[in-house]
Amino acid sequence: MQPLDVIKEKIREALPGLDCVIGWQRGFDPLHATPLFMRKPEDVDRLIWGPLNIYNTATYLSGFRGKKVGVVVKGCDSRSVVQLIQEKLVKREDVVIFGLPCAGVVDLTKVGRNVTDLGRVSAVDHSGETLKLTTPEGEKSLAWDDVWADKCLSCQYHNAIISDHFAGEPIAPVLGGRDPAAEEIAALEAMAPADLLAYWAEAMKRCIRCYACRNSCPMCVCRDFCIAQTRDPHWQSQEDSVKEKLMFQMIHATHLAGRCTECGECQRACPVDIPILALRRKANQVIKELFDYQAGVDPQAVPPLFTFKVEEDNINERGW
Repeated sequence: MQPLDVIKEKIREALPGLDCVIGWQRGFDPLHATPLFMRKPEDVDRLIWGPLNIYNTATYLSGFRGKKVGVVVKGCDSRSVVQLIQEKLVKREDVVIFGLPCAGVVDLTKVGRNVTDLGRVSAVDHSGETLKLTTPEGEKSLAWDDVWADKCLSCQYHNAIISDHFAGEPIAPVLGGRDPAAEEIAALEAMAPADLLAYWAEAMKRCIRCYACRNSCPMCVCRDFCIAQTRDPHWQSQEDSVKEKLMFQMIHATHLAGRCTECGECQRACPVDIPILALRRKANQVIKELFDYQAGVDPQAVPPLFTFKVEEDNINERGW
């Protein structure tokens, strides 16, 4: 029996005791998958698994708070589940986790650089050594290394960190491969302060303040009480200025420091391709250096903001 069939069977067995199980189904065309909310046994037949399962299913868990819910996860999705449990935003006993090994997901932006119109792709085959697309111009084959999401090129968590049901052969982490995330951070850190500010100002000119980055983030649970929209207190205006846009992104990154699992949903959801994940990665880098903590990796670890020490091990406050 194939791993996906095993998981489907486990979901059918668990469904009577759950309000819903969250997974993926084929979307509006062969190149897209969309979230699937399984409530009846026949819904389970629509569950799919593969490199097009881009969305982080953990994003929806906070909306089911207080209910019994199942979730199908990739390794990076499971990090978000772990972090939600650590922060007591989700109760472990209320979540049933179904895991499968993930070899990587496709970055549709990269695919779009090789295909004239993604909307006219009529068939997709991802079972072989390349991603094969059928377009009006004919069949196009793309090498996996050219279409993997950057986060997958150096992924250390192909398998669910925690799971109640896991099917398939675990995949070993990538070691010594290219790390686009580290390269991006290094390039930004090498800029002079004035150039760095100009870089982000130029990027923020494109922002339309749609808040897709916030809405797609599994750790952004404030929603209606978000600092960007609250009127009491009124922290930010809705002014269409670079200053206000950058202010929102800096606040957003600060609120996610040590919490972001770097799933990349914020950047993927951005309709104008602002590289905002770099801000979260830099904040995480600092948290790792200061507190030796990485979000969603160790279920037994305590997030830094949940603890207090008079003297932090890596912060020398009195040695100035």
